[in-house]
Amino acid sequence: MSGTSTIHAEQGVTPGHHGSNSNVTPGEIAIGVVIGRASEYFDFFVYAIASVLVFPAVFFPFEDPLTGTLYSFLIFSFAFVARPLGTVALMMVQQKFGRETKLTVALFMLGISTAGIAFLPSYASLGAAAIVLLAVLRIGQGLAFGGSWDGLPSLLALNAPENKRGWYAMLGQLGAPIGFIIAAGLFAYLLSALSTADFLDWGWRYPFYVAFAINVVALFARLRLVATSEYARLLEERELQPVKVTEIVGSQGHNILVGALAALASYALFHVVTVFPLSWIALHSERSISEFLVIQIAGAVLAAGAVVLSGVIADKLGRRNTLGFLAILIALFSFFVPHMMGGGDNGQTAFILIGFVLLGLSYGQAAGAVTANFKAKYRYMGAALTSDLAWLVGAGFAPLVALGLAAHFGLEYVSLYLLSGAVGSLAALSLNRALELKD
Repeated sequence: MSGTSTIHAEQGVTPGHHGSNSNVTPGEIAIGVVIGRASEYFDFFVYAIASVLVFPAVFFPFEDPLTGTLYSFLIFSFAFVARPLGTVALMMVQQKFGRETKLTVALFMLGISTAGIAFLPSYASLGAAAIVLLAVLRIGQGLAFGGSWDGLPSLLALNAPENKRGWYAMLGQLGAPIGFIIAAGLFAYLLSALSTADFLDWGWRYPFYVAFAINVVALFARLRLVATSEYARLLEERELQPVKVTEIVGSQGHNILVGALAALASYALFHVVTVFPLSWIALHSERSISEFLVIQIAGAVLAAGAVVLSGVIADKLGRRNTLGFLAILIALFSFFVPHMMGGGDNGQTAFILIGFVLLGLSYGQAAGAVTANFKAKYRYMGAALTSDLAWLVGAGFAPLVALGLAAHFGLEYVSLYLLSGAVGSLAALSLNRALELKD
């Protein structure tokens, strides 16, 4: 039965519902997924871009630009380490106080952390304490990102028609290019409109204010859906509820690991085409940063189209086959990294545009490709932990590692880094197929 008929066939059976809030349609779930993910990714990219363009000068002025950027990327990674901890801690909050409370706490924490960064004094004003506060607020963002898991993508996937699962799977992934376009657009405008002194003094803070405002809007949009009795009933029927972390790790640990590694190529590419090139251009090129951001925005527009296309392809080839094919293409693409990134303006532009298209095609199906392996009662938490681990292993340290390798050993080592992600994905997808056959 299709997702539409599954939900509509059961509408109105729960007493006490009033108005449109009592019925949760697949369209409403899809809108909730896109709004939620786009707001999170906007927040994510505001911090990522600031890690390149702002934090080295504002918080690490005592270091040379390269070292300052590497320190900035180290703090950037803290959120990915904290993310699974946030998932586990706030799942416990959900078990005690309900999902509305959990989501409110998570997004309140995200808003406070983001707004806190906007108001942070510089190193020149506060000294080392400013760096400590930046690290604490970044950890707060990571805990909040993990805790904000609402189960909407899983619910959407489970209610998707059999032949449209790839299409529904890509909807949440659209949040990434949308979030990047808005964040990069804001920074590009500020860089072109302000002097360097004004930008580093107060201009960079504005995107963090905007991120805070967007988080508030997203909170109410998601709570409006999550708080309905119909939504709660659908989650319960699908057994999308938290379980003890010891239970899921003991029973489903192999599925979490395989699921995270299956998308490794996508997550490794994620920062290699967004954050790393920006840092490389800022440190090693005379190109205008605002103009380069515009090129990346064009790449993100292509990526958004590629994400949508991935849904069509996956419904024809299957999500696992699509991920495997894209991992091979990413492996081939990795060999061209030194030639394109070291090939002047045209080569760098080609790297961005091609890289974003590959990212959209692969990342569009990176979520949930193997979460179907989870038993029903573990799927809610399994999907969250799989995503957390994929971000940590594939993307969390990517800007730090890629820039460090490129600066000290050459761009060829970025190729090896990206290639290792592709190989990891292919190995995990092969293992997943073997596990399926064994079962």
